[in-house]
Amino acid sequence: MVRSDGGEAAPSAPKPRQLLALLAARADEVISVDLLIDELWESRPPSSAVTTVQTYIGQLRRSLARALRIGPAEAAADVLQFTGWGYRLAAGEGSHDAHAFLRCAELGREALARGANDQASVLLHRALRIWRGPALAGVRLGPYLLAHRTHLEEQRLTAVEQRVESDLRLGHHHELIGELSGLVLQYPLHENLHSLFMTSLYRAGRPAQALDVFQKIRNSLREELGIEPSPRIRQVQQAVLAADPRLEAECRSRLFRLELDLPSAHSA
Repeated sequence: MVRSDGGEAAPSAPKPRQLLALLAARADEVISVDLLIDELWESRPPSSAVTTVQTYIGQLRRSLARALRIGPAEAAADVLQFTGWGYRLAAGEGSHDAHAFLRCAELGREALARGANDQASVLLHRALRIWRGPALAGVRLGPYLLAHRTHLEEQRLTAVEQRVESDLRLGHHHELIGELSGLVLQYPLHENLHSLFMTSLYRAGRPAQALDVFQKIRNSLREELGIEPSPRIRQVQQAVLAADPRLEAECRSRLFRLELDLPSAHSA
C-alpha cells in the first residue's frame, strides 16, 4: 500500500489500514477528522472516536518513519501532518499507482480520440499493467473508500474498452475474440463490449456468431431491465446483416458511431 526502500508502511490491523488507505487515496489533501471518523465507523462512532483516530495516526507515523528511515518527529512534520482540523499524507516525490494509472489511461484516451491508434494501444496496455489485482484488496471499505474503489473500477473498465478498441482499429480482431468472449460473460449488459465483440467476430469471418452475440444481449436487456438495445448497437447489428464495408475499415472516429441512419453527435 505504502512502500519505500525501507519497507512497507501498511499496518495489518483493519482500521489503521483503512485509515492509511483513505489518506493515500487522497494524498496531498487535508482530510478532516470528521470525515476520517465517518469512514471508520460510519453512523455509529464510539465516544472515543477522536482519541482513537489520534492513536491510529501515531501508529501510522511510526510505521512511516521506519519505512522511510526517518525519525518520528520528521514523519509528523513532513509526511503525515496535522493541520489543525485534519490530516494530510504528503506524497513527496513518490509515485501513486492510482494516479499513474489514471494519467496513463487519460493519455491513451487522448491518443485514441485523435486517431493515433498505435500510441493509444501502447499507453492503454501500460495503464492496465499497473493493476496488480482488485482495487483496495484487503482493506475494509467505508463510504469514502467504497466510492473511490467504484470510481477506479469504472475507470479500469473504460480503459479496457478503449484498449480493445485501439487494438481492433489496428487489425487485431482475431487476437481479441477470446478476451471479448470472457468480457461479455463478465458484463452481460454492457453494450459497447458486445459491439466490440460483434465487430471482431464479423472481421474474423464469423457473422452468424456476431448476430448471436446481439441476440444474447437483447434477451438479457429485456429480461433484466425490460428494455431494448440502444440504437448504437442496433446499428452494428444492421451493419453485420448488410455486410457493410465500414465494419472492415479502420475508424478514426469512435468505433460504432457508424452513422448509418442517425445524425452524428456533432450535428445534434
